[in-house]
Parts: sequence; C-alpha cells; structure tokens
Amino acid sequence: MKNRIVKAAIMASLTISLAGGLSGCVGSNVVTGKLLKFNLEAVDNRYARGGLNFLLSPVYAFTAAADAFVFNSIEFWAGKNPINDNPHIFDTKTKTMLNINDDLDPSLHEAPVDLSSTDEKSVYSTQMVSVNSNTIDTNIVYTNGDTAVLRSQKNGDLITYYMDGEQVGTTTIDELKSYQASVN
Repeated sequence: MKNRIVKAAIMASLTISLAGGLSGCVGSNVVTGKLLKFNLEAVDNRYARGGLNFLLSPVYAFTAAADAFVFNSIEFWAGKNPINDNPHIFDTKTKTMLNINDDLDPSLHEAPVDLSSTDEKSVYSTQMVSVNSNTIDTNIVYTNGDTAVLRSQKNGDLITYYMDGEQVGTTTIDELKSYQASVN
C-alpha cells in the first residue's frame, strides 16, 4: 500500500513537471487555483491540509495539465482566462527593458482571438495538436462554422507563430527563458 502511494506521488510529480516543461504556455492556472482553494477551505488544520494535499496529488496533476495545455493556451491567445475573465499576465502594463510595440503592426499588440465577441465569429472550440517535435497547431472552430489554424513552429532557437499561414510573431528560446527567470 505504502509503495503504491509513493509511486503515485512520484508519477504525479513527474506529470506536473512534464506538463509544465512541455507546455510553454504561461497563465493564471485557474483550475489548479480552484483545487488549491478547495484544499485550503476543506479543513482548518495545517497537517490535515497537508494530508489532503498529498491525497489530491493525482488531481493536482490533472488540473496542472488542464491548465498548461488547455486553459492557459486559450488565455494566451484570447487575452483573458475563459473561466474567470481575468486578463493574461503577458498583457500586464509594466516598465519594460525592451519596447517593440512601436515597431510592430498595431494588430500584433493584442491577443488575436476574441472570445468575448458576440458576433457570429466568436470561438466555439480549440484543439491543440502536436504536428511533430517542433510544431504545434491550435485548431480553432468559430460559432459560425469558420475554422482557423494557429501554428507555433520551433526552428533552432527561434519560435515563429502563424495564424492561417500568415506570420504573426516570433520569439527565441533565450527570450522565453529570460522572461521565465524574471517572473520566478
């Protein structure tokens, strides 16, 4: 019994690490936050909370994966979280070291997918598909039946983003790592 619990805890930890490492999508992790809130509100004793946290570790693995691969991705591309409607962390106004917005087309200043739209072109669903080890497609279906494909493609240290075949942005692995280090 104890051996099985240890194996489950190790697998949950590996799953969370793998999900976070492979996703590349930063967001507010709302689903995991709701589970944590439940964990804290279930009982008032720190040791009982710790025990409950241990028992919920497989659920935390599932919520972390759901956040990383689904909700944080939607949050990034829509500019807000679909669960709590809070803006994405990348849209936070702050003092920056490198200002590039003046050099970009204004359409690249905001999230490209508007989930709040009430017109016929609002998003009905999205699905992420791994094309190969360097490419991820996000298939978008709108409520009017139209479709779009958002492609993230890694080439060496450069990641290029395409919306329906048209390039909409680029970044480097070092820039992503630098940003990640600055927020941790």
